[in-house]
Amino acid sequence: MSAVLTVLCKEFRENLRERRTVISALLFGPIFVPALFATMLGTMMRHSVVQSDAPLRLAVSHVERAPNLVSQLVQHGVTVIPTSYDDAGARAAVESGRYKQVLLIPPQYASQLAAGSPAPLRLYMDSSSGADQSSTARLESLLEQYGSTLARLRLLVRGVDPLLLSPVALQSVDVATPASRSVLALGALSYLIILTMLMGGLYLAIDATAGERERGSLEPLLTVPVRREHLIYGKILAACAFMLLSLTLTVVALTVALRLVGLERFGMSVNLGPMTTIATIACCAPLAPLGAALMTIVAAFTRSYREAQTYVGLTLLVPTLPLIFAGAEGLRASAWLMTVPSLSQHFLIMRLLRAEPIPALYLGLSVVTTLALGALLTALAGRLYRREALLG
Repeated sequence: MSAVLTVLCKEFRENLRERRTVISALLFGPIFVPALFATMLGTMMRHSVVQSDAPLRLAVSHVERAPNLVSQLVQHGVTVIPTSYDDAGARAAVESGRYKQVLLIPPQYASQLAAGSPAPLRLYMDSSSGADQSSTARLESLLEQYGSTLARLRLLVRGVDPLLLSPVALQSVDVATPASRSVLALGALSYLIILTMLMGGLYLAIDATAGERERGSLEPLLTVPVRREHLIYGKILAACAFMLLSLTLTVVALTVALRLVGLERFGMSVNLGPMTTIATIACCAPLAPLGAALMTIVAAFTRSYREAQTYVGLTLLVPTLPLIFAGAEGLRASAWLMTVPSLSQHFLIMRLLRAEPIPALYLGLSVVTTLALGALLTALAGRLYRREALLG
């Protein structure tokens, strides 16, 4: 252990002097990424609120064919812009961006409405424009509400109770708490934390083999009277130290940045107090040895520093793939899923953000399996470091 700790201290001091390492591990990831995430989140939340409260403007073609409908829209705060577009003109107006939506009232609207038949309406919009989806949904809701009102009036005229059309009275009960609702906006938080933590030890893992080999210092290093695996163990521990430092800075920066977003204004609360921050760091810490050993092994098979950067950079995607899969499939925490590294850390972080208790079984499976796999890869890295082929 004396040799391993000596290598650890040496690598830690030397990499603190490396400007590229410090900027990447301790500044760019832990500071810039949380600030960018909080800024984007706040902008998106404010934009969604503005869109839901913004006044609606609707171009209506041939308003004279449906005066009652137009009057109903105006009463609900819609600014109606009379036009005389045909089908081609309405399409061109939306495609060119002149109007976000165009409502075309066909000539047969009044006659079919008077005859009790479905009266046609055409609402032209661009579904590829995400910014207009909210206003389109509000307009569709108003038009459906107008049609529902006409249907009830027709039943009343015929002496039929309109309540007969509503055989079921559905009442939705939302059991979500402000903390659990915040997970909808903070779903990518675990991905950012894990990725930033792994980036903290990226350059140290590359330097352990590819960097030493390219500088020509690997062969003299292997001649020192220390077992080769002890050398790589010390380098892996140094990478772990930088990962843990990056993890701590990232979580603390996210805690401060998300407090400034003000999610409480949107009915959410960020459960990232001091204890949750410490628990988040503790849940992710077991992933550091696994990530450091994995990147060291990949770097050992490369022939140059640049090649190592490419392959080790791609290796960063491996721990994050389970998170993407879990989000796409909507997976929930279970005992067997807690044996998957990175995915188990994701579930633990989500439970912490929801202010939900973490079962001891889940926590134990996550820590034990992650550390066991990390120890296995570390031992494998030690065996690779004993090969003569390591010198290239």
